[in-house]
Amino acid sequence: MQVEWTGVYPAVTTKFTTDDALDLQTFGLNLDAQLVAGVTGIILGGTLGEASTLTDNEKDRLLEFALEKSAGRVPVILNIAEGSTRAAVAAAQRAAALGANGLMVLPPMRYKTDHRETVAWFRAIADASPLPIMVYNNPVDYKTEVTLPMFEALLEHPHIQAVKESTRDISNVTRLRNAFGERLKILCGVDTLAMEALLMGADGWVAGLVCAFPAETVAIYNLVKADWMEEALAIYRWFLPLLELDIHPKLVQYIKLAEQMTGIGTEHVRAPRLPLAGEEREHIFRIIEEGIRTKPDLPTLVI
Repeated sequence: MQVEWTGVYPAVTTKFTTDDALDLQTFGLNLDAQLVAGVTGIILGGTLGEASTLTDNEKDRLLEFALEKSAGRVPVILNIAEGSTRAAVAAAQRAAALGANGLMVLPPMRYKTDHRETVAWFRAIADASPLPIMVYNNPVDYKTEVTLPMFEALLEHPHIQAVKESTRDISNVTRLRNAFGERLKILCGVDTLAMEALLMGADGWVAGLVCAFPAETVAIYNLVKADWMEEALAIYRWFLPLLELDIHPKLVQYIKLAEQMTGIGTEHVRAPRLPLAGEEREHIFRIIEEGIRTKPDLPTLVI
């Protein structure tokens, strides 16, 4: 299945049972909600997916399940976040063998690579697998920035097709577009900058709060692309206090609480993360509760 790298791609959470096993039933419930809302792809095993705590077998099972559940309706993308090139190459090859439609790839974990090393890393993964690749550029959280000169070298490889733009610099959308035109698809990776990035020409949105509010997220994207700005802005302004939950170190716990409160997930996380407690949980609960209480009616888009 071809990946277009446009629209809304949920970075879905990984669902766990109370005894720390994969909860595929709840995972399936959430996937159904995303598909009904009209997302254009699914991303597994990212930061929100608690990738660093998953075994290879668990990643494989999640991928197999998501492919079965989506049944070819949308592409299923697997995130790769590894410490060594050997492990990243093996993960890319395994994903292709299992039927993944594409890859989202982070720079190396735990070592800040320079220009030559970063380019070599992404090229090695692209050479190892036939799958299209979205580079995850998030120097704020992962320390290595994929710069314009790096992209210039990387785009010589046909498998490298898109970027998850998470530098927090909204003008980077314009820099990338000026430098590479339509050769590089740009997807915003920061919920609190999503509408701004779309207005600057981003092709898509790798979203977090979509995990709990899929219909509202898809509505903003569709309204912006249809030039219904007033309607999009009204939803976005309502959404912003919730979207800010995505830019906190405990974004997994915050978004999982939101999923539970909207009926399409649970709070269960895998240690070392712990569920929210005390005043912190009460504070986040109130933000989500207010968002649910004031949730706007979504306009019917007529084109």
